[in-house]
Amino acid sequence: MKIKLVSIPVENQAKALEFYTEKLNFVKKIDIPVGDGNRWLTLVSGEEQDGPELLLEPSPKDFEPAKIYQKALFDAGLPYTQFDVEDVQKEYERLTDLGVVFSVKPTEMGTAKIAVFNDTCGNHIQIVEIL
Repeated sequence: MKIKLVSIPVENQAKALEFYTEKLNFVKKIDIPVGDGNRWLTLVSGEEQDGPELLLEPSPKDFEPAKIYQKALFDAGLPYTQFDVEDVQKEYERLTDLGVVFSVKPTEMGTAKIAVFNDTCGNHIQIVEIL
């Protein structure tokens, strides 16, 4: 069994596509209109283009329980998902220079270093480095 696709709810797919590609260096893989202005829109890591896909899911728009769940996580400051990075401090500095807002600055937690940022699409995202 393998992970092929993981979805993340976004408030606006076009805005999410811009943020995830221009700031986080993801690459668009699939972009198919599916009706009502929605798209089957997947991205892959620029570093692992044959790896798992990230679906930018317009679920808050179409499914009220998802909107409530996403807002509750955001309001609590809890990350929706996490991405591994080689160096949290370096990535924090790069993203900060691009205007990304962090709610948690690089922090060591046992055998990991983490930081948390706002993806501008309704989610807190955690980056992690295993020490």
